[in-house]
Parts: sequence; structure tokens; C-alpha cells
Amino acid sequence: MTSATATLVRLKLSLLRNGLRRSGGRRAAYIASGVFALLVAAGQLLGLVLLRGDAHADAVVVLLTALLALGWAVMPLFFPGGDETLDPTRLVMLPLRPRPLVRALLAASLVGIGPLFTLCLTVGAVVAVAHGAAGYVTAVVAVPLVLLVCVALARAVAAANVRLLTSRRGRDLAVLSGLVIAVGAQLVNFGVQRVGTAGLGQLDPFADVVRWIPPASAIDAVDSMSQGAYGTGLLQLALSGAAVALLVLLWSEHLNRLMTAPDGSTLQAAGDGAARERAGASGLARLLPGGRTGTVMERSLRYVWRDPKTKAAWVTSLAIGLIVPVFNALQGTGSIYFACFAAGMLGIQMYNQFGQDTSAFWMVAMTISSPRDAYDELRARALALLMVTLPYATLVTVLTTAMLDDWARLPEALGLSFALLGAMLATGAWASARFPYSIPQDSHKNVAPGQAGIAWIAVFGGMLAAALLCAPVIAAAIWLHTSDGGDDWTWLLLPGGTAYGAALFLAGLRLAAPRTAARLPEILAAVSKG
Repeated sequence: MTSATATLVRLKLSLLRNGLRRSGGRRAAYIASGVFALLVAAGQLLGLVLLRGDAHADAVVVLLTALLALGWAVMPLFFPGGDETLDPTRLVMLPLRPRPLVRALLAASLVGIGPLFTLCLTVGAVVAVAHGAAGYVTAVVAVPLVLLVCVALARAVAAANVRLLTSRRGRDLAVLSGLVIAVGAQLVNFGVQRVGTAGLGQLDPFADVVRWIPPASAIDAVDSMSQGAYGTGLLQLALSGAAVALLVLLWSEHLNRLMTAPDGSTLQAAGDGAARERAGASGLARLLPGGRTGTVMERSLRYVWRDPKTKAAWVTSLAIGLIVPVFNALQGTGSIYFACFAAGMLGIQMYNQFGQDTSAFWMVAMTISSPRDAYDELRARALALLMVTLPYATLVTVLTTAMLDDWARLPEALGLSFALLGAMLATGAWASARFPYSIPQDSHKNVAPGQAGIAWIAVFGGMLAAALLCAPVIAAAIWLHTSDGGDDWTWLLLPGGTAYGAALFLAGLRLAAPRTAARLPEILAAVSKG
């Protein structure tokens, strides 16, 4: 009789093989990602080996192992579709008890690029700190312990959240992966720069805490045993071993509940979620103006909350608008003017307003019979965007100013941000009418085939036009800073920039409304190609 472990390992291999057979593009992407991951792992392995003998090697490998485990913990939340075996409910009809199923799934989890990448980094980590017979013997135990902790952690997180991850809310959670990756990359970049300027000794205080947290404790046990601290090393190994046992126990409990409990909780949760959503919608509607303006604003905000493509675009803009000024300020290279990134990135959301409607734009077109209707439609969409953009741009500007301790330039920065925002909304309204394009809903692409040139013209042409429209405010700021006594009057840029941005916004709507009303059939044809 074939064991469950061997069967599920073969099943994992079959899933990988059959997935690569779906298309040549998927096969090429998998091979390219695998080669890239292995090259990175090989580079990390070589770097850790070269770190051997450094006084701070133990701090580096401990923190690297902790980051590796953190990646395994969040992977199921943001990439639930990356491994089909992460959803144990697919095996609910098999006559398996939780204990053999745990063993089988744990073995299957060791197959893939992720475990191989983890193994390479772990081997490099122990080579960097292992010395003497005791250190090498401990390394033989530490490597599988780290791998088991990482795999069991990912499985336990996935099993605990499987109901969420298989729902629409769970799929929407994957949108946040871009934000997490962007922020994480900036944090790593900031840390590397700080270490590069101040030395590896900056890592020691953090490593003193992390070295007792599994699975980093298993790696530090190798260093402890190499230095003759056998009691400390054994305790650290025991912590990692206890972590494996605890994670497997939690995983087994969740598996048992998933395999035996009815799935009525999902329906109940969905009903409760729908009730909360209806209540939230009525509360939002009370805050919005009446008539067409409020209806269009509510619809636009629902797009941001519900549509995956729109949500992904907003999350990316929010992240970049905050990351660029804040992290530059943290690195000591920031400027108050970097705060304009927030207004610029969110202003891009005004471009291609009708593309997010796709073929359903015909319902919007039926309500537009005159330039006045088109003006009301565009104004309401812009006001919905301003509900988020205006306070967010203000918050980012104030936060950047506080980090730079440059409060004297806060009015100037706010005035420039508001002027840029008004220019972006004006050019975005005109570009939405003149250069609409379709956003495919059943594809990872954000532009329909054959419309990439239109999208580039709309976005980058509009951004260039917005920058040119802001030239008077920029010129005024330069003149005030270069003239004698002009610094005392830079506060005038706040009311001046705000008024100028509002004037540009209204003028842009006036120019875009007649074109929108006259080009409804062309707009519908352009946004329906996806």
C-alpha cells in the first residue's frame, strides 16, 4: 500500500508539471523565476561564506533568518494561489486522519523553489558562524530545524486563514502585496544604507533580541556551541524544536476543524459582511451631496473598494506617494518638495476615468445628453478622488515637514502640492475624454492589446502638461527664494497655489465636458475592447 506521504509528494510534483503545461508563457515565467531565485540564493550563499570570520557575522545571519521566516509567514496571505496544496479543504474527501495528513503535507511542502532557496540561505548562514566539531554537529541539526519552522509556519498560517483566503475578501488581500513589497524593499534599502555607512555593528542590538526567536535561535545555537556556550546553544535549539512542535500542533488542530466542521461559517460571514457593507453604504451616502453628484461619487468610491484593478492602482499610488518623501527624509537626502509625489501619484488616478467602467460605460453614456451632464459627471468623479487625495497629500506633506524639521516651508509645499493636484485633475479630465482606453478585467494586463500607445500618451502627456501648467507657481517660488526678503512672503504660495489649482481644475472640467458629450460613442468603443 502506498503511503500518504509519497502520494502527496507525487501530487505536488504533478501539480507543478501540469501547471507548466498550460502555456508556454507560464512555463517560461516559472523557469525564469526559478533561475533568478537560484542565482540570488547562490549569491547570498557566497556572500555568507565570505562573511565567515567577521566579528558581526552572527548578527547578520540571525537577522537574515528572521526575515526569511517572516517571508514564509506572510506568503500564504498575499499569494494564496502560489501553491495549490496550501488549501487543505481540497483533500476533505480523502480518508485521511489529521496526523498522517500533516506528515504528508509537510513533506510535500519541502518540494519547490522556495524550500530550495531557504536551504541555500540556511546552509550559508551556518557556514558563516560554525567553528569546531560542536559547531558543525549543531549545524547539521539547525539546518533542518530552520527549514521545518519556516514550512510549518506557512502551513499553519494558511490553514488558520483558509476561509478568508478562498473568499473575495481574501483575494482582495493579495492587492496589498504590492504595498508590502514596496515598503519592505524600502526598509531593506534603508537598512543596507545605514549599515554601509555605520558598519555591521549597527545590527548587534537587534540581533541580541532576535537570536532568541525561532528559527533564528537555531542559527545562533551554532555560534553559541562554536564558542563553547553549550547550555545556551542547547536552549536555543530547544526553542526552535518547541516552535516546530507547537506550529505542527496548531496546524493539526486547524486541519481537524477544517476537515470535520461544516462550512456554514463562510455563508454566515458573507451575510454579516453584506449587512455591514449595506450599512456602510448608507452611512457614506449620507455624507455625500444629493443628486447626480453624490451618486457618481459613491459609484467611484465603490470602484476603488471593489474593483481589483482600481484597488491595485490606488494602493500603488498611496504607497509610492508616501514612500518617496518619507524614506528620503529618513536617509537624510530628503526635500520638502518630495511631498508633491503624493499629489502627483494620486492625481494619475484621474486619467482614463471611463476605462474603469469598461463596456458598462453605456449606462453612463445614457445619462449624458449635454455638456452640462458631462461636466457634472466629470466633476463628481474628481470630487470622489479629492475626498482621498486632498487629506492624504496634506498628511504626507506635514509628515515630511516634521521629519525634516522645516516648518517654515510647509505653506509653500502645500501650495505647490495643491497646484499640482489641480493641474493633474484638469489634464486627467481632458485625457479621459480624448484618450480613453480599455482595462481588461480577465487579464493581468492594465491596457487592452493595441491601446498601449494611447495609454502612454494619456498618462505621460498629461503629466507633462500638468507640470507645465504649474510653471507659474514654481516660478513664483523660485523668485521669492532668490529675491531679497522674499523668504518672508513664501507663505503666500499656500493661498495662491490653492486658488491656482482650483482654477485649473474648473477650467479643465469646462474644456473636457463638451468633448466628452460629443465623443460618447468613441469613448464607449475604446473602453469596451478589453
